[in-house]
Amino acid sequence: MKALSEAFDLAATLHHGQTRKGTSIPYISHLMAVSSLVLEHGGDEEQAIAGLLHDTLEDCGPEHATVIQAGFGDRVLRIVQSCTDGVPDESGAKPDWKTRKEAYIEHLREGPQETLLVSACDKLHNARAILMDLRTIGPDVFKRFKAGKDGTLWYYSCLSAIFLARLPGALSDELARTVQQMKVEAG
Repeated sequence: MKALSEAFDLAATLHHGQTRKGTSIPYISHLMAVSSLVLEHGGDEEQAIAGLLHDTLEDCGPEHATVIQAGFGDRVLRIVQSCTDGVPDESGAKPDWKTRKEAYIEHLREGPQETLLVSACDKLHNARAILMDLRTIGPDVFKRFKAGKDGTLWYYSCLSAIFLARLPGALSDELARTVQQMKVEAG
C-alpha cells in the first residue's frame, strides 16, 4: 500500500489549508474518510487512492490530472475524473450549481461501475457530516450550501436513488437512511 501512502501525501499537500465548508475541520479529514469507506466496502487500492484524490481536479485545478496519471495510473485518473462534477475555468469559476449537479446525476446513471463505489463513499461521508451539523447547528447548516435546504435535499435524494439502483448493498442502504434522516430532521 505504498501508493496509498503516496496518494495521502499528495492529497495533504494539495489540500493544505483547506477546510470543510463552513467549519474549521481540515479538508484532508474528508478525503481520509472517503478512502477508508472505499476500503471498508470492498474497494481496491486504486479505488482508495481515487477516494483520497477525488476532489483534486475540482478543488485544486484540472492541471493536476497529469500528476495523478503519472503517479497513480490511468485507472485512478479515470475514477477521479468520473467523480468530478466540474472544474474551475481559467478565471477560477465553475458552471452554476444546478447545471453541474444535474449533469453529475445523469453521469452517474450511466457512469462506470468502478466509480460508483468512490462516489457513493464521498456522498455518504458528506451526508453524515450534514446530518451531524443539522443536529448540532440546526437548519442554519443549509446556509453553507449554494442550493440551500431544498436543493441540497433534492440532490442527495437523487444520488441516493441512483446508488440504490446501481450499487445495491449496505453502502447504498446507509446513504438512503442518512438522507432520509436528513429530510426528517430538516423539517
